[in-house]
Amino acid sequence: MKGSSSRSEVLSDLVRSYRIFGAIGWGDLGDGHISARDPERNDCFWLLKDSVPFTQASVDDLVMLNQSGDTVLGEGRVNAPAFNIHCPILTARADLNAAAHTHTPWGTPFSAEVQPILPITQEACIFHDDCALFDDEEVQIRGLEGGTRIAQCLGHKHAIILRNHGLLTTGASVASAVVRFVTLERVAEAHLKVRNPVPISSTAATQAHSGLFRESRVRAKFEYLAEFYGID
Repeated sequence: MKGSSSRSEVLSDLVRSYRIFGAIGWGDLGDGHISARDPERNDCFWLLKDSVPFTQASVDDLVMLNQSGDTVLGEGRVNAPAFNIHCPILTARADLNAAAHTHTPWGTPFSAEVQPILPITQEACIFHDDCALFDDEEVQIRGLEGGTRIAQCLGHKHAIILRNHGLLTTGASVASAVVRFVTLERVAEAHLKVRNPVPISSTAATQAHSGLFRESRVRAKFEYLAEFYGID
């Protein structure tokens, strides 16, 4: 993983991310996953093992998989769709070190509209020209082929709306992917609540985009999330 993060730091962020999602009320049915590329073995990544509530996630509950789906470190079964989605994305994008997806109160219904993100709020500008739309009816990703199509649709962007499924975000770090996800959920909420949105221009959205999301500020936002929800 790029940067100076150690494995212990990455795993700590990953556990805290699952707990943040759980504290918000997401993943109560185990319907979601956050991945982290291993900083020592870039061809492997970590996921939370199946049947562990997000609110109770610990480092001991994490499993490292290789690109073949074999367990390298840790013990326990991993959600198969999680591997099928995350592996192709992290394999295709060396600049990405994490991805986040779960079913949410606003993101999932918004995905059923099969509409792109429009610059109707300040936060929406973060995703201006940086959020793909996966217009595909495979909502249960049963194999790597489905995940590969998602990765291809994502391209060089950092977020994607999975039709009739929900939201997925990525980042250079776990913190980056999680902050993007929380923000995109709020953007989806705005899209569903506003009756007659009037987007700002593409030029104005582009100008706003450049200053709204910076990797140098991600850590502070992530720590604020953790503090807000009481996550150590």
